[in-house]
Amino acid sequence: MNLFSYPAYQACADFTRPWRTAASSMRAAIAAWPAFAATSHGRYLDACCETVEMTGLTHKRPPFGIGTVQVDGDTVAVTEEFVKRTPFGSLLHFRKHTATPQPRVLIVAPMSGHFATLLRGTVRTMLADHDVYITDWHNPRDVPLSAGRFGFAEYVEHVMSFIRRIGPDSHLVAICQPTVAALAAVSLMAADNDPAQPASMTLMAGPIDCRVNPTKVNDLANSKPIDWFEKNLISAVPPGFAGAHRRVYPGFVQLGAFMSMNLGRHMASFADAHYERAKGDPAKADAIRTFYDEYFATTDLTAEFYLETVSSVFQEYALPLGKLKVRDRLVEPHAIRRTALLTIEGEKDDICAVGQTVAAQELCSGLRPYMKTHHVQTGVGHYGVFNGRKWDSQIYPMVRATIHDHEPRARRFANTAGEHEGEGLVSLRALLDAHDHASAIIAKASEA
Repeated sequence: MNLFSYPAYQACADFTRPWRTAASSMRAAIAAWPAFAATSHGRYLDACCETVEMTGLTHKRPPFGIGTVQVDGDTVAVTEEFVKRTPFGSLLHFRKHTATPQPRVLIVAPMSGHFATLLRGTVRTMLADHDVYITDWHNPRDVPLSAGRFGFAEYVEHVMSFIRRIGPDSHLVAICQPTVAALAAVSLMAADNDPAQPASMTLMAGPIDCRVNPTKVNDLANSKPIDWFEKNLISAVPPGFAGAHRRVYPGFVQLGAFMSMNLGRHMASFADAHYERAKGDPAKADAIRTFYDEYFATTDLTAEFYLETVSSVFQEYALPLGKLKVRDRLVEPHAIRRTALLTIEGEKDDICAVGQTVAAQELCSGLRPYMKTHHVQTGVGHYGVFNGRKWDSQIYPMVRATIHDHEPRARRFANTAGEHEGEGLVSLRALLDAHDHASAIIAKASEA
């Protein structure tokens, strides 16, 4: 374990905080003097101070800030409600009051150095047509040691617990890293014939099979043995925090790794923000600032979760090789028969390349062909899969269609006509389940 990296980072952050505070105060003073703020010198000084402000990281979750959403042309208020809490994560519900019940959707957010608010755009888009929940993971540096461990198994168990809390016939949307855990959770629920297993599962830009088209991220994970990662990248939360002495993979290390992949682009963005602010075009500067305010909000990962994920997902390829276990239980995706599957990839994704997520289609061999759909979105990278213009206009409609096409109970209770339609769909599902049961009996009889 690296005993010095986290304390050294925290000391540096504490040392530079007065400089950022001074820069913020200077910007406030400039804004209070409009005559000077409007001059080229005022704008240039303001831009310089803002650059200093932007260099700091924050370790608290930013607000989602979604107060209203348009539903069928009406403006509907949105309130955040925590419906289930554990020391390591909360199930957050974006409550709305709508005339017609909407499909219940759980968005499974990554635990990869950023907070769930990185998916703010995803949530905002989905809220118009869905009753949205999200996994709101807590920063481990704020979780005391007495709360115990949080590894891959605990992550999967949280997902299953949250699905059960939402209730039967909900829908699952997993983005990036948690696609593996989400598929594992649904597989275990299917093997148990859990009544709460979701009606559909959307896996977006995730590392289901990292043997396919390896990226720089995959190469890095395989460049060293797992002991090297533990010795060099794992540190302990310094004193002064609730999670003091907890072993973590620090969020600032993960952020540094992400930024190093496109360092030139990030430096250019900072230069653009300074230029636009000094030029007097605050709209463009504000857009860049908003992105980095979110991007620089970092959260740590527990050491056990990080190491287990690197080992099983990126080095051992346990899921596609049929060796992934959760507390000694083998994960068998072919057990999934009632949960429709949609996989989505981005053509230019340099984190989870094309081919890695679609591997789930073959693993879920128990699903009928009409319950499986795959889509490759042209012209988008990793983040464009779940945020931005093409997400809104081209990808989201497919996600919405998959969810609504497999939403029997909401239709059944919507109105009288919907009730008959829903009963028909439920009856069809019962008929298909009976067919599966009969086929299994025949297969066992044949083996005997």
